[in-house]
Amino acid sequence: MARPSSAFSRPEGPELPAVDERIVAPESRYEIIDGELTYVSPAHEPHATRCSKLSALLEAHVADDYDVAADMLTRTSETSDIAPDASIFPRARDPRTGGRQLEELAFEVVATQALSNAAAKAAKLSARGVRRVFAIDTDRKRALVWSPATASWEILPQDAVLEDVVLAAPLPMKTLVHAVKTDDAVAEALLVRKNRVVVQAVSEGEARGRAEGEARGRAEGEARGRAEGEARGKVEALLAIFAAQGRTVPAEMEARLRAARDGQTLDAWIRRAATGATVEELLANAK
Repeated sequence: MARPSSAFSRPEGPELPAVDERIVAPESRYEIIDGELTYVSPAHEPHATRCSKLSALLEAHVADDYDVAADMLTRTSETSDIAPDASIFPRARDPRTGGRQLEELAFEVVATQALSNAAAKAAKLSARGVRRVFAIDTDRKRALVWSPATASWEILPQDAVLEDVVLAAPLPMKTLVHAVKTDDAVAEALLVRKNRVVVQAVSEGEARGRAEGEARGRAEGEARGRAEGEARGKVEALLAIFAAQGRTVPAEMEARLRAARDGQTLDAWIRRAATGATVEELLANAK
């Protein structure tokens, strides 16, 4: 999905009340739509768990200049005061009213049978000036976006990715749709946003990895050095045996002896040389 421009003309005319001017009392679990008082009952499991994941994902992906809200009332007209399940709005205060600004994105978690009810709210939010309104259908595992042009919901592709100026990182819609843990998507978003805690943890992990690797390298290098030193000492002992016996070792064979690194092989050669074996006999079966 293309990232829209941040420029957007909202119908904020003087005839509209401020978005945070209330008709119903906050925290009362009521909305008003076209003057009709509607009780919003507490959510059951599918709706409640999806709302929790939705809020977590939005918090992880939201840009620095924006904030996320859950169930925040928005005054859409003289007769309507409604609360989307989640919304994203600018942190800066409204220069005209001194209150909060209108949300730019709104989200509703719905069951299929409630889509028509969500459509009424989406139409009013959109008419007020909310740029994009989404529905997460928990029954059919799909995401939809409200189309002001057709006054209806449009189904988004399963692989749709939400990109918007209010988001610091692209948000795969499938993470909102499917009832799965949000850990990976949240972690990826925090990495994209260069979250201080996450970046520090990654840096410390990389530093530990480098230190452990260097320590292993030093230990392995020291072990190789000791083995090579022992091998060189055994070759010198072998050559000393041949010299004591008055036997000359040709340069080519001496080079092959000095190239040997296996300690057990060199020990065997020393024992055989001490009992009279020639250098040719020692190297006859050498690889």
